[in-house]
Amino acid sequence: MTKLRTAPRHVPIWLAIAAASLPMFMATLDNLVVTSALPVIHRDTGASVEDLQWITNAYTLTFAALILLAVGLGDRLGRRHLFVAGIAVFTIGSVLCALSSDPGPLIAARALQGAGAAAITPLSLTLLVGSAGDRYRSLAIGIWGSVAGLGNALGPVIGGAVVEHWTWQAVFWINVPAGIVAVPLAVLALPNTLGAKLRADVLGVLLAGLGILGIVFGVVRGNDLGWDDPQIIGSLALGAALIVAFVLREARTSSPLLPLRLFRDRGFALGNTVFLAFNFGMFGSVFILLQFLQVVQAETPLRAGVETLPWTLAPLVVAPLSGLIAPRVGTRALIVAGLVSLTAGLVELALTISRGVAYATLLPGFVLAGLGVGLIFAPISAAVLAAIRADDQAKASGANATVRQIGIALGVAVLTAVFTGDGGQLTPTGYVDAARTAVLVGAAVVLASAVVALFLPVGRTHRHESDEPEVAATTAETVAPAAA
Repeated sequence: MTKLRTAPRHVPIWLAIAAASLPMFMATLDNLVVTSALPVIHRDTGASVEDLQWITNAYTLTFAALILLAVGLGDRLGRRHLFVAGIAVFTIGSVLCALSSDPGPLIAARALQGAGAAAITPLSLTLLVGSAGDRYRSLAIGIWGSVAGLGNALGPVIGGAVVEHWTWQAVFWINVPAGIVAVPLAVLALPNTLGAKLRADVLGVLLAGLGILGIVFGVVRGNDLGWDDPQIIGSLALGAALIVAFVLREARTSSPLLPLRLFRDRGFALGNTVFLAFNFGMFGSVFILLQFLQVVQAETPLRAGVETLPWTLAPLVVAPLSGLIAPRVGTRALIVAGLVSLTAGLVELALTISRGVAYATLLPGFVLAGLGVGLIFAPISAAVLAAIRADDQAKASGANATVRQIGIALGVAVLTAVFTGDGGQLTPTGYVDAARTAVLVGAAVVLASAVVALFLPVGRTHRHESDEPEVAATTAETVAPAAA
């Protein structure tokens, strides 16, 4: 039986929304805010292309490895306690990032940020729902989801503005005052709730986390050392073996991080497969294209961020509309349409990028990509959770967020390996041809996911008014982390 201590009655709902949303905004912002700073970090620290990948992937890998553990620890130790600890870890990681002058310490500090974000992301909505009564629940969830999406959309713009007018270290310093405010705000405004005190599967976390790390490490280092190098073969083989060991453990342990029975549901299994490939192609391509605007076209960091707004901001408008349309036309139709639109956008961008290309030529690609992303987010979350039992939805939602982070890490690693393998360099004359190849590979992966999506359940439903709060909570819990 779940035990609850509700928030004091005198705490205004707006204060609870702010307490849950501010840390979530920080965590989502840091997914893309750093991408705008990568060319400057390369210039100031001498970071290699490989280092730039790890600056991005250190965050996403620790996020992916720890998010399910954070949910379990929150149930055992108190969700607010772990949420506040996550904010503190994220803030400390931000300080260490800002103080770093070499790629190695920066990568380690980014990993610490990811560990903090793993506690912030799944617990923020749970705590908000626990503090909002039935009257304000849908409103609170909607505002929370919008703030999370806004952090993702404005990441390149805020990062660009900060880098252009201050230094790249400032993209991390801006988290510090937010963290200092967020800790006492969470203690004051949010309830400390407990869930089922199941045993934490630390071994499962280690097997999955090290397995993913081994595979990503092999992919990142493959071009430099050679794909037949014993270190690369060993890393890939060990990573695969650890993932197999993780699956075997989850099948046998009494309190698995990821119950394998969830994969018996076609929507969950295929939906997560599509989501993995979608994030692989999209974020791997974003990593390449954002640097193209600065490295090749010599755009300022701020201008580069502004030019990507048709891509990053469109989902804030399109995603809510797709959520309204999905019950009538079905989630499958929207997901397939979104993936096709994203594929078309990536192909258009890949075929038109050049040193002197006009922004108006790139604009249709950015718009198509943004439209595609907006069509996918809400329907894919609904497809994954549609047939999942209520007591499994927290783990299913956590698994969906984990899949997203794995897709991002693999996409950045693989598409950068394609870029460097094709002779790509971080110079105006050595970037375009290899970038085109990498983005086309990303588009091919997204198109393949559209084919897989054709086999998803149709997903056409007619919801009753009494079901809306529960559905809204479930959907927002997966959509906003997905937008992170």
